[in-house]
Amino acid sequence: MQVRVILYRNKTGKCIFVFDLFFLLSKLTTVIMQKLFQPESATGIIMRIARLQPSAKSLWGKMNVSQMLAHCKAPLQVALGDKNLKHSFIGWLFGKTAKKQMLKEAPFKRNLPTDASFVVRDERNFSLEQDELLNLIKRFSETEPETVAARVHPFFGKMTTDEWGILQWKHLDHHLKQFGV
Repeated sequence: MQVRVILYRNKTGKCIFVFDLFFLLSKLTTVIMQKLFQPESATGIIMRIARLQPSAKSLWGKMNVSQMLAHCKAPLQVALGDKNLKHSFIGWLFGKTAKKQMLKEAPFKRNLPTDASFVVRDERNFSLEQDELLNLIKRFSETEPETVAARVHPFFGKMTTDEWGILQWKHLDHHLKQFGV
């Protein structure tokens, strides 16, 4: 991160360094990441899900919109303790490295591999999946963050409340962008 410093001389001839505060603040705000525990972030995701239509077409990937909604429920179910998966061997080997990559500011890359237990291949009812996902998001955002952080993610392992909140938000954001909302 670069910080602009303005150098000028005052009336007595002394050099004075002045940090460009607005420039500095603009750089800091790009580092703050949205988390699903934040009410305004959860509301934004909920509003985007509400804009989805059963006829929405995917911009990439193989899932239809109903399958995507069902797929997005699985990580929330893990976070809430509704779906219990063991910490995988691959997760033990690569989970920490992958978590660091996924937590970076950049959005998720398209067509990343998906854990087999999160893959949805069968046809789903759009309205039902949408309602269930909205309920899970509401439950997640109202759950005490420390309760979620006490759980071990099946791939990433132990995570902080911030990491859970960021990754949940980024996962939902990724798939909503996949369907143009």
